[in-house]
Amino acid sequence: MSKLKRKKKKEEHMDESWLIPYADILTLLLALFIVLFASSKIDAQKFEQISQSFDGALNGGSGVLEHEASVEQYGDIVQFPSPAEVEEAEEMTLEEDYEALGQLEEKITGFIEEKGLSSKIQTEMTGKGLVLKITEGVLYASGSADITEGSRAVAKEISNLLVTDPPRKVFIEGHTDNVPATSAEFPSNWELSSARAINFMKILLENDELDPKKFSATGYAEYHPVAPNDTAQGKAKNRRVEVLISPYEE
Repeated sequence: MSKLKRKKKKEEHMDESWLIPYADILTLLLALFIVLFASSKIDAQKFEQISQSFDGALNGGSGVLEHEASVEQYGDIVQFPSPAEVEEAEEMTLEEDYEALGQLEEKITGFIEEKGLSSKIQTEMTGKGLVLKITEGVLYASGSADITEGSRAVAKEISNLLVTDPPRKVFIEGHTDNVPATSAEFPSNWELSSARAINFMKILLENDELDPKKFSATGYAEYHPVAPNDTAQGKAKNRRVEVLISPYEE
């Protein structure tokens, strides 16, 4: 009788072999958790709190999160090797960004003054970034989109001033006055303004240090004037190419 009871108790004993694969799954989940946190810098104290919570809940306080060999400790910050760190190093506040644009404006202004182009090229800091306004006579003959031979050197030097690290987005904008373009090549001011922006951009991008992916060209015809078109002086101001150097935040 006693043998039968012992046998019955032995048969009722649960098979605990499932605990082994279950523990492996938990280990994999913990490893995944660490990989997710490795994509950025986190506060060391918070990481320690999370570590203790997980270890205490899963295996009584001793586990993979307590080992520090997988990370490097510098002061109060836990640093993880991650490609995101490279991007973090390049980040700056908007104020710092505009300070850098201001320094670039000083360099460009120095070039303009050195070449005696103050009446032909102006700079302006706007909410969209740093703008260079280049009047028609600097680059093109009237009614043409071909950059004059003497202006190519100016365009080349401007291209050198646009080299930044990391590169910024640059928008080239062509503008005309309200006199209609009626040539076979340019049946309207849309074609003329667009061709002027594109041709200027092409010369800038002959500089191998500039990234073409950061550039774009647009023609606005006569629809973004900066002066009234009822005088010759006003029309001259409206016939222009603008170069917008964007903040990194844009």
